[in-house]
Amino acid sequence: MSAAPSLALEKAPRRGSPRYPVNVALDVIVLRSGVPENLPGRCTDLSEGGVGGMVAGELAAGQQVAVELRLPNVGVPIRARALVRYQGKLRCGFEFVGLSVDQREMIRYWSYRLASPLVQLEKKEEQPANLAPLVAVPAAQSKPRIRIGRRRFNALLAAMLLLAAVAWWQWQRSWNELEVGAAAAEAPLRVSPEAMELRIVSKIEPVYPEEARQARKQGLAVLDVVIAPDGTVKRLQPVSGDDLLVKSAAQAVRSWKFEPYQSSGRAVAVETTIAVEFRLN
Repeated sequence: MSAAPSLALEKAPRRGSPRYPVNVALDVIVLRSGVPENLPGRCTDLSEGGVGGMVAGELAAGQQVAVELRLPNVGVPIRARALVRYQGKLRCGFEFVGLSVDQREMIRYWSYRLASPLVQLEKKEEQPANLAPLVAVPAAQSKPRIRIGRRRFNALLAAMLLLAAVAWWQWQRSWNELEVGAAAAEAPLRVSPEAMELRIVSKIEPVYPEEARQARKQGLAVLDVVIAPDGTVKRLQPVSGDDLLVKSAAQAVRSWKFEPYQSSGRAVAVETTIAVEFRLN
């Protein structure tokens, strides 16, 4: 009995570095409508190029996320940006983006420990006596003890703390870039002037410029306005009208307050047009 592989798995890129099996917790953070969402999961394999695992949540190929995992025998967690390369049911594959040299070294150290014959010997020695192998290891081949001086230990500890600080700083910078990219991709919602006029909470009438009054100037000053989710005027741009009238209208509109506009159950930024009329008596 055979089943055809999913399309996402067929298009998954070939890895250029060897994969190693691992079973540790995996945290995936994804931005949904600008709000971070944490998806828990478990790692199944790891390489210098990416990580595979089981994630309890919906993701899409090409989606940018942040991942965090902590490897055995490595004190510093790995935090990095990644791209979703495939997803089949709960199984996902992620490709690291901008993995630092220090983080690559951590993965290499962990994989070396995993494959090292000395580590395998240590694991055998840790087994109970009744589970020991039939062939005993001679005393001359027992594990050599490594002694580290106080000065060397302090230098190693300082290096690990520095590595942790650098990894945390890179994680914060990557996450900030992810948030900025999501905010830039969310454009304001276009709303009609009539709808926004009904949402005005506080309004200051513009002052008729004396210079414009003496010059007998009148008419409409039209502004293109972006209103923030909290109802304040975030940005405005003149569209048409006399310069003196437009300047006075802009000064007044900047102080206007609107009722927040709701979309899908949350307040969003909107873009609309405001026309202020100046008329001589």
